Amino acid sequence: MSLFFKQVSEIEGDIELLLDSISNSIMIFSEAIKNYLNNEMEIFSKRMEEVKVLESSVDELRRAIRYNLYSKMLLPESRGDMLSLLENIDDVIDTTEEVLIQFDIQKPEIPKELNEEFMALVEASCKTADLTVQAARCYVKNDHLINDYINKTFFFEHETDKIENSIKRKLFNSDNYIKKLSGKMQVTKFVELIAKLSDDGQDVCERLSVAAIKRSI
Repeated sequence: MSLFFKQVSEIEGDIELLLDSISNSIMIFSEAIKNYLNNEMEIFSKRMEEVKVLESSVDELRRAIRYNLYSKMLLPESRGDMLSLLENIDDVIDTTEEVLIQFDIQKPEIPKELNEEFMALVEASCKTADLTVQAARCYVKNDHLINDYINKTFFFEHETDKIENSIKRKLFNSDNYIKKLSGKMQVTKFVELIAKLSDDGQDVCERLSVAAIKRSI
């Protein structure tokens, strides 16, 4: 194997590790929210720390990949798009960390009657983010299945929006769940934070869609 192809292979391996870490953070995030809703705070805290470690490792990998792409002049025709992908998909793991930290700091009281719908929101948002990671893998490998993953991402982002709005309507159209406006506003903020994971995924896929078209021209 020539030095060039060896270096390209090493960078692709680092990108795979980065995407694996983001995928793991999404799964841990989902379980952590479930722990929080079940008042399993010790387990929640451990999962939050796991996400923090993964986020740090992703930052280190991203910086290393960026340095190697430029210093070794690798993949010049798609280098800018690749770096843009890495910068934007980093938002996904940043959001998982930030949401868990805010749960830990503010400790919002989520009405038990909304737990099931709350978890449906988490699962839809996480599904969107996970499909985004799969689309990114396809882009790195120049896999033709990328458009399939992108389309599925947009579908689940829309599903996330519907669940988000349903929860908000229940919060503000009735005092059965939370009576004080301040409490309603706080829970609404956390609904939006969780849905942001889905929005981050959609943003990445919109950029991936353009990058894939540019590559095919």
